[in-house]
Amino acid sequence: MTNILLNVDASTIDWSRAQFALTAMYHWLFVPLTLGLAVIMGIVETRYYRTKDVFWKDAAKFWQKLFGINFAMGVATGIILEFEFGTNWSNYSWFVGDIFGAPLAIEGIVAFFMESTFVAVMYFGWNKVSKGFHLASTWLTGLGATISAWWILVANAWMQCPVGCEFNADTVRNEMVSFFDVALSPFAVVKFFHTVISSWIIGAIFVVAVCCWYLMKKREKKLALESMKIAAIVGLVGSLLAAATGHISGEQVAQKQPMKLAAMEALYNGGVDQSLTGVAWVNPFKQPDYTVDEEPPLRIAMPYALSIMATRDPHGFVPGVNELLNGYTHPDGTVEPSADEKIERGKKAIVALAEYRKAKAAGDEATAAIQSEIIKDNFQYFGYGYIKDKKELVPFIPVNFWAFRLMVGLGCLFILFFVVILFMDWRKKDFAQMPKWHYIVPIILVPLAYIASESGWLVAEFGRQPWTIQDMLPVSASISDIPSGSVALTFFIFLVLFSTMLAVELSILFKQIKKGPEYTE
Repeated sequence: MTNILLNVDASTIDWSRAQFALTAMYHWLFVPLTLGLAVIMGIVETRYYRTKDVFWKDAAKFWQKLFGINFAMGVATGIILEFEFGTNWSNYSWFVGDIFGAPLAIEGIVAFFMESTFVAVMYFGWNKVSKGFHLASTWLTGLGATISAWWILVANAWMQCPVGCEFNADTVRNEMVSFFDVALSPFAVVKFFHTVISSWIIGAIFVVAVCCWYLMKKREKKLALESMKIAAIVGLVGSLLAAATGHISGEQVAQKQPMKLAAMEALYNGGVDQSLTGVAWVNPFKQPDYTVDEEPPLRIAMPYALSIMATRDPHGFVPGVNELLNGYTHPDGTVEPSADEKIERGKKAIVALAEYRKAKAAGDEATAAIQSEIIKDNFQYFGYGYIKDKKELVPFIPVNFWAFRLMVGLGCLFILFFVVILFMDWRKKDFAQMPKWHYIVPIILVPLAYIASESGWLVAEFGRQPWTIQDMLPVSASISDIPSGSVALTFFIFLVLFSTMLAVELSILFKQIKKGPEYTE
């Protein structure tokens, strides 16, 4: 592990990253709609259970059909995504497989079995099981999908903030020492709620868009009006909760991933009394020269807001890119080493690991004990030993800066959108008599909702670069030693496959929407 990983072809790294990004982005086209529709179809069927009005049964069946179409595609892409850890990221899987594999195994065993059991009852159990059991099956189908998301997000959160593990020099693996620290880490809890709740927004906007299409075509008026009210409530609640959990997530990033926060803010030189950038000109195609630029031009900012978000103190200290690279002293007197110091200590840990294994093989326990202490003293910087230039530690600032603002800006737009719908409903406006352009707006918002969601993932993953596991294992040391041509070939195969799957799903989805609900005679 200490030698071969430094000689992997750079193009293999690039193609493996591209392939994983492609799979993840396509997978995330299906997942949020599944999670969002699960809530809405559960509420619709609950209305049927309480009112006994057959209209709500027909409405529930309709939304469940759209859920099922999307659900099947999400499962297919998710399976491929998990296999890529073994094919393209085998060194990563070896290094942390004892930890990372546990939540993925639970997700596969518990969540998928739960989903497959209750989804069958939901679709085929009408008039065969009691109304109460069927309603429970509908909610449990959505709960199963949500539990599945929980374990995936636990795994991802651990990569952002590794906890509950110790390094075993004999096996050259990180091993779990506390399952509960991994499963219930604050990072995992916040990431789960923020991600799942933001998915409700996509489901709500999708439902409102379908309803508006029906109103524009002057059909399915009752279904459209009733479903739109439910979706708007779910969407508004989701938007407000997403904003709240996003703020908490920002605090965690400031504490555990300060370089990501600096990239999100294009903060080159930090300090106290830091303002939060609203807009600024950051060239979207070029990494800025952060060693020269004090701040991006044309910057409009909110005074003290960044310090408040990061430290809950308007005068709090927030490090910028240069402080994080060159080292700095915290206000409490704690000294943060420079990137060069961390790299040297990381190399020291890697050398000590090699010497430790040689000593163990030779039966030299005294030397092994000395090298073991060196490893323990420097292991927190182990991953830095694979960094060749400290500039690698700075993620691509333009992607993080603009993706973050896309996510936040569109999130504010969605809050306004749902408020307007509910306000118009409260004022007893007749949605069926609106001008045509009113119906087009929600349809346009559907792709914007996906852009906001994917932008959030761009910030989460681009902001962590160059790390696969934050401060522990860089991407260059996580890769499989395979020919780049093989990865490039599968990249294009997956591109065609996933694009075809997306086209098929959209075709089936649109046909089902055009067909509309089937009403009970």
